[in-house]
Amino acid sequence: MYLTDRSASPGAETGQGRRRGAGPRVAPVVLVLGAVSLITDISSEMVTAVLPLYLVTNLGFSPLGFGTLDGVYNGVSALVQLTGGHLADRIRNHKLLAGLGYGLSALCKPLLLLASSIGAFGTVLAMERIGKGLRTAPRDAMISLSTPPENQGRAFGVHRAMDTTGAMLGPLTAFLILRAAADGYDAVFGVSGCVAALGVLVLVLFVPRGQRAAQTDEAGAPDGGQPVRVRQALALLRLPRLRALAGCAALLGLTTVSDAFVYLLLQRRAGIGEQWFTLLPLGTAVVFLLLAVPVGALADRAGRRTVFLAGHVGLLTAYALLLWAPATPVLPFLVLALHGTFYAATDGVLPAALAGIVPEQLRASGLAIVGTGQALARFCCSLGFGAAWTVWGDGPALAGSAVGLLCCAAVAGLVLRPAGGTR
Repeated sequence: MYLTDRSASPGAETGQGRRRGAGPRVAPVVLVLGAVSLITDISSEMVTAVLPLYLVTNLGFSPLGFGTLDGVYNGVSALVQLTGGHLADRIRNHKLLAGLGYGLSALCKPLLLLASSIGAFGTVLAMERIGKGLRTAPRDAMISLSTPPENQGRAFGVHRAMDTTGAMLGPLTAFLILRAAADGYDAVFGVSGCVAALGVLVLVLFVPRGQRAAQTDEAGAPDGGQPVRVRQALALLRLPRLRALAGCAALLGLTTVSDAFVYLLLQRRAGIGEQWFTLLPLGTAVVFLLLAVPVGALADRAGRRTVFLAGHVGLLTAYALLLWAPATPVLPFLVLALHGTFYAATDGVLPAALAGIVPEQLRASGLAIVGTGQALARFCCSLGFGAAWTVWGDGPALAGSAVGLLCCAAVAGLVLRPAGGTR
């Protein structure tokens, strides 16, 4: 999905990309931001790993109730991403917005100790996701603006690999705490808050503020010191390839079952004991970690469209295994391997594809537009899948998602086909 757009302004690929093309393939700021994400993901994934089992088993939530909370957890950030991205471009300080987002998420972790109802959990999770929404686009913009366009896939692959190291260590940490602590869930939530605070400290001390480029862009980007206006950010949707990218990301998100549901389905399908449930995200994280950098580099060379769509084919195969494969000991390994491959082939490709489309002055806004559409679609998927599971059962719900994903991937393959001589 190498989405070079001939309608994008010259500033989208020139300027900073050329100025830094002779430098290292991975800028130091990418490594520092990767360390921040690694620490923060240890904290977040500790909670994510235990939350499904805690809510469904200990608090007795129905699949529909959990689907509602899971939708809030993944969808609220979408409502904030546009705000975070626009404000970062407007004040020309990506680090400040990212820091506010990381700080808010860290403050919410200890509040989970006080929540015992669906309303309380929903409120705390919504606040935590607001923090994620504020930080995502500014953080990815810092990565993108520090990297030449031809190495975007590699840079995001390195960041996602470090991020996924945290995602791998988080469930393992939760597993060890649950085995050692008498009141395990409270201990998980408390330790998670401390780790999140450490991530904020690293961001404040070691991530440079950076300088924003000041150029005029034919698509309406600001010039000189003029602040970015909302209409200028929305004008990005006039770029055909950006519209295609945002639309296809949202379309595929409508049929992408959330991680928590995949792990619950795998536990039931393979008969995995509850004591091992928190290790399931670890399997996905290991594969993601191993493949993030090589797959990102492959996307730079072979085309991001091809890699992006291949990742969704892998996810579709995982759905098919959950539906029809016999419950053998190898099933969890196959499903988790495909799940991790899906993330390696898609998670870093979306922001990397924007390097040749969005002007530097509006990079965070462009990232937020695409991310918002995808997150809102996954929010709807969580609600719909939880309702379908409650009414018809897990099998029909997953079968419907698989059929939908197949159709959406076919449409995306047509819409994102290479234009002219581009890949």
